[in-house]
This record gives sequence, structure tokens and C-alpha cells, in this order.
Amino acid sequence: MTTETDTGQPGAARPSATLDAVTPSQPHPARANYGALWRGVPRELGFLLLTMPIAIVGLSVLMSLFWTGVGTIVIYVGFFVIVAAFYTARGFGLVELTRLDWAGRPSIPRPVWEKPGTPRTFLRSVFGPFANGHYWLYLLHGMLINPIVSIVSWTLTIVWASVALGGLTGWIWEPFIPQGDRDFFLSQTVVDAVFRTTPTFDPTVGDRILYLIAGVLFAATLPFVTRGLTLLHEAVARGLLGRWPSEELQQEVADLSASRGAAVAAEDQALRRLERDLHDGPQQRLIRLQMDIAAAERKLADDPDAAATLLAEARQQAGDTLEELRALSRGFAPPILQDRGLVTAAESLAARSPIPVTVESSLQPGERFSPEIERNAYYVLAELAANLAKHSGAQAGRLFLERSVDASGAAWLSVWLTDNGRGGASLVEGHGLRGLEERVRGLRGELVVDSPEGGPTRIGARIPLA
Repeated sequence: MTTETDTGQPGAARPSATLDAVTPSQPHPARANYGALWRGVPRELGFLLLTMPIAIVGLSVLMSLFWTGVGTIVIYVGFFVIVAAFYTARGFGLVELTRLDWAGRPSIPRPVWEKPGTPRTFLRSVFGPFANGHYWLYLLHGMLINPIVSIVSWTLTIVWASVALGGLTGWIWEPFIPQGDRDFFLSQTVVDAVFRTTPTFDPTVGDRILYLIAGVLFAATLPFVTRGLTLLHEAVARGLLGRWPSEELQQEVADLSASRGAAVAAEDQALRRLERDLHDGPQQRLIRLQMDIAAAERKLADDPDAAATLLAEARQQAGDTLEELRALSRGFAPPILQDRGLVTAAESLAARSPIPVTVESSLQPGERFSPEIERNAYYVLAELAANLAKHSGAQAGRLFLERSVDASGAAWLSVWLTDNGRGGASLVEGHGLRGLEERVRGLRGELVVDSPEGGPTRIGARIPLA
């Protein structure tokens, strides 16, 4: 059994999400941030260059549909044309949101188009868009706002990228351009305006140097321009195409209600399981122990040897019962978890497994979490280890523990178990994995099961730390 300190997702090592302080051997934060801006330039350029063509197509289609519908609404056909304009605007808006996701921006929550639980009928599909403000905002975005913003951003992108590319490569292709009777040179004009003197250098060479300087400056600032213009589109989309704050609150309430229900169901299932285990295990042993002691009492005067044998069996039954009770208590919160933390408890769990299990962790040495998080994470690991021994048919397994931070800044604890068994694990009602899912959902986390037939199996839980 080994413990690694830089393992991320199962199967691929990566640094811990918790960054240490910058040391002299590490890159300076400013340089690292500038490099990150450059890494985003290709996707942002792809987003910005396609912005105006898509916006113009959307403008043409939506204007045609909407005003055609308005003009023909007196004969009722226009009513359905306007409905088509609403749904088309929704499609163009979703394309914009998807493109922003592709450009590397944080995902914008999508609107709630239909209330959960409401049946989808023809009348609701036709009349619903008129009463849903999101459709009107999507129509406004596609017909007016996005074309205006896109023309500005597309023009700036083309100008900035063209000057940068042309200035950096001008010294290659400019000698092949015929000069003819050219009498205007930008470098001469600049020197005359700035230094108030007549330039004596070769104006052709001066222009090439000036273009190269401009190319370097525009190329150096290109990442800031593409990032700023992409952020502009993101702000517009977040305001017009995203979910409203009231919908966010409703979704939050719904999630809390669902997680509370899942937590109650998981707790009820755990109590029923404890009751069953106590009834099938220690309770039966205690009944047997009581019967053996009673029989020994009856034989104590007449047959001391038989009584001694029964007492020895009773002592063995008491020891077995104690061990079974200890095993049951380890399923909740073993002392090693409370004293030394989750990683050490996972190592102890792996050491007791009949199948060889390797523990890999990206957690910092001695890193602790709240008792509730550690207890539930250990419960998940214990259940997965039990399933590994009972059902997987595997020869080896690997436990992973990782603390990560997502794009929104939220911290998560992830625990995973992979094995090389037969696979086929699934979330079936009434089985252990379904109970695990309810427990994790009660913590507002998620359980992931990836277990194709023939293996390998990869099961894990992501639990929020907030």
C-alpha cells in the first residue's frame, strides 16, 4: 500500500488544486497570468471572428420572421410566424451561450423555459413564449443588441489581428510590393511631426521598422483585446440570455428540498440497515450466549465438565459478538478517522480489504475537514470497499482522494474507487449504490458510476466542502 501526494483524477496525475506560495523557482504570477491570456487567444479569436457572421444571419432571419408575423397577424397566420421567431431566437441564443462555453468562459446558467412538472401541450407550446420574458429577451438579443455589439467587437478584432500579423511579417512581403512613384512615407511624417526635423534615413526602411514596432505592440496587447471583447459578449449574454436571480433562488430552494429529502431517505435506510445487521448478527449471538449460560447453570452441579465446555463456548460467542459490534461501529466513525483524519482511515480501510487496494491522495499532510464531511466520505469509501470485496471479482483496486476547486471557486472533496473486475455496477433501486447516491445527494454532491460490462469499474463521489 502506498500513498502519493500529487495524484488528481483517477488514472491521471496532476498537481493539487491548492497552490503553494510562489517560490523563486516558480514563474512569477504576472508572467503566468499573461501566459494564460495567450493560451486563451485561439479560442477567443475563433469566437470573435465568427461573431458577426452569426449575428448578421440571426438578424436577417429574426427580422424577417418577426415582422412578417406582425404584418400577417390579422389573418392569424402571423401569430404562428411570431411563435417561430421566438423559438428561432431561443436557438440563436443557445448557440451564443454554447460558443461562450467553448471560448473558455464560465458557463452561464440556462433559463427555466418550462416549470418542472408541467405537462407539455400544444397550447402551452404556442402561447407559452408570449408570457415568458426570456423569449422576448432572446429576441431582443438576436435582433438588436448582439448585431451592434458584434460589429464593434468583430471590427476591433480584425483591425488588431491584422496590424499585429501584418507588422510582424511585413519585412518578408513588403520588398515584393512595387513602390512606383510613391512620395508618402509614414516614418518620415512621424519623425517630422515629433522631432520637427527633416529625416535623412531611407524612408522605405523606416516604414518597415515602424510597421514592425506597431506589429509588436499590437501583438503584445492582442490577448487583452480578445479577452476584453469576449468578456463584453459574456456580460451581454449573462444579462439577456442567462437565468434570472429569482429563478436561481427557486432552483436553490428546489435543490435544498431535494437534498434534504435525499438525506432523510439515506438516514432512514442506514437506520434500517443497522437494525437488520444488529438483528441478524449480534442479537442472534447474544441469544445463543444466553442459552449457553443457562444450560451451563443447569449442568454446573451434575456435570461440571459439560458446564465448563458450555462456558468456553459462551466465552467464544461473547468474543465474536464484540468483534461484530466493533465492525459495525467502524462503519460509522472509527476512532482512527476522528484521531488522524480521512487519509489514514482510508489506508486502514485498504489494509483490512481482502483484495489488494492502493491508496493515492492529493490532500495535504494532516489536512482535515469537518466531522460530517469526513464521516460521510469514509462511509462512501467503506461501502465501495465492501462492494469491491463482495461483487467485483477484481484482483486489485485503487482508492483516490482529492481536494479540488472548480471554475466558480467552490471547493470539492472527491473520493474514487477503481478496480479491474467484471464491471456491470449500476444504480438500481433498493441496492447499496442507490443508497450511496441518496447520501451523497443529501450533501449536495454527486455520485458517478462508470462500470461497463467486462470492466473496469470507476465509482466516486464529489462532495462540496462549503
